[in-house]
Amino acid sequence: MNPRCLHPIAGLLALVLLPSLKAAAVSDLNSTEKRRAVIAIAQQLTRPPEPAPLPADLAQPFNPPGFDQPDPEELRAAAAAKAGGQSTTAGAGAAGGSDQPGSQPTGDREILEGLAARLVPSGTIMLNGAPLLIIGKNRFEIGAHFIVSDNAHNQDYELELVSIDRTTFTLRYHSAEITRPIKPGKSQ
Repeated sequence: MNPRCLHPIAGLLALVLLPSLKAAAVSDLNSTEKRRAVIAIAQQLTRPPEPAPLPADLAQPFNPPGFDQPDPEELRAAAAAKAGGQSTTAGAGAAGGSDQPGSQPTGDREILEGLAARLVPSGTIMLNGAPLLIIGKNRFEIGAHFIVSDNAHNQDYELELVSIDRTTFTLRYHSAEITRPIKPGKSQ
C-alpha cells in the first residue's frame, strides 16, 4: 500500500470521530450552585463556636488566688524545726555536713560528703579514648582539680576527680575519697 494514501484516510477518520469525542467529554466537577452550597456548609462547620462567658466568681485552676503564698503546713513545719533547732543542727553537722551556718563539718570526709552530694553529673563521654565527666556545661577528665564553693560557710574547696567509671565517679579532698553514682537528670 502506498503511504500517501493513508494520510487522506486518517484525515477523514479524524474529521468524523473528533466531533463525537468532543461531545462525549463530560466534566467531573459539580455545578457552580452545588459547589457554593457545599462551601457554605463547610465554612459553618469549620468556624469555632463562640464560647459562653464564664462567671466572674469562677475559681481559676491554673492561677488560684494565693498560689504564690507558702503552704500553711510548710510554715508550721518550719516553725517546729526552728523551735527545736539546736538539737537538729548539731546532729546534722556530725552526720555529714549541713547547709546550716551553725553546723561546720568537722573533717575532710564530712566536707567531701557534703560537697559531693551537691554535684550532679549529667553523664560521661569518651573523647580520644579518655572518659570525661560532664557536670553542667563543664567536662572534667581524670586528674582534674576544680573548685566547689560552699556558700553556707563562705568557703571554697578544691576537689580532684580521681576516677570515672561507666556508672560512678570518685572525688578526693585532701586524703578523703568518695565514690558517687552517675545518675543523669536526678539530684542527690
